[in-house]
Amino acid sequence: MHGLIATTYFSGPVVIVNGPIAKAIGMNSGINALGQGNRANATIGRALQLVVRNVGGGRPGGVDRATLGNPGKYTFCFAENESGSPWEPLSVERGFSPGTSTVTLFGGQGVQGIFDQLSRTPESLSRTFASCLRTVAHPKIPMAADALLVVSPEHGRIFRMAGWSKARLKEELDSLLQIPGSEMVRGANDIAEGIPESLAEGTLPKFRPGGLNIVHAGGTAGLFSAIIGGWVASGPIGSQPVTKEIKS
Repeated sequence: MHGLIATTYFSGPVVIVNGPIAKAIGMNSGINALGQGNRANATIGRALQLVVRNVGGGRPGGVDRATLGNPGKYTFCFAENESGSPWEPLSVERGFSPGTSTVTLFGGQGVQGIFDQLSRTPESLSRTFASCLRTVAHPKIPMAADALLVVSPEHGRIFRMAGWSKARLKEELDSLLQIPGSEMVRGANDIAEGIPESLAEGTLPKFRPGGLNIVHAGGTAGLFSAIIGGWVASGPIGSQPVTKEIKS
């Protein structure tokens, strides 16, 4: 947590809740799930931020050195929409039994919207997702920041109707996000940012193994999904998502 707060990057803690506890306390996983208007979502995220600030000392200008920050550093908490999901919930994917209440913490930088109102096949929609995911942190920087892909019900229905599992979607995205090193080296496309010239040969994945997670949330109307990009110090030596069981 110290590194996540002390960085000059945008990132802060994002809270994702799974299981029956979400419904029991009135959390929002539907319309405006990532926005305002729900007391439980707002209170949990804000309580965490107050602990970070008042117990951990993560005050802006002190430990918190973010250049710009993001509005989610007030509160960023939502529940996954499991009942309408085409896939197993995040908690099950991360090793917990179905029906277990869990909380997952992810170091996220904010919300990046995905607009696709024309795709009607999983192949086409996957390409939209991959194109948008490539821009996390920077389109020429691979394996730096993790990402959380939030798929809405209308987009999720496209994968359900085609019989695509979450694993199948991840495999497709992994294939689409194998990027030629020559496109990402410093100076390519007249952009100074990028990877060293020594990595120009072959391809590199946009995300480290396990660096892309997928959840289902949002209102039932609207062909939009979202990306919550991670901290640029994601991975084995930085910040990784952590999931814990919630015991009443």
